[in-house]
Amino acid sequence: MSARDVDVVLYERPGCHLCEDAAAALAPLLRERGARLTRVNVGEDPALEARYGLAIPVVTVDGLELTRAPIDLGALGRALAGGGAN
Repeated sequence: MSARDVDVVLYERPGCHLCEDAAAALAPLLRERGARLTRVNVGEDPALEARYGLAIPVVTVDGLELTRAPIDLGALGRALAGGGAN
């Protein structure tokens, strides 16, 4: 499985500077590994709002929570190298 096959999601909220910082920090690593990021506004889904609330940004890999703010780029790099969060 390549990094292209890994589902990386950033749960965020518009206007959240921590979320914007996280997206900017993730971009080079994802680009280097050939992975894409899906950005999801938790405010548009009541279930996500209940789950994450103000605990954003949150990054998941293949549906498993990997890191919250501050974003652990090392953990994401390891997950992408291994093909997922496992």
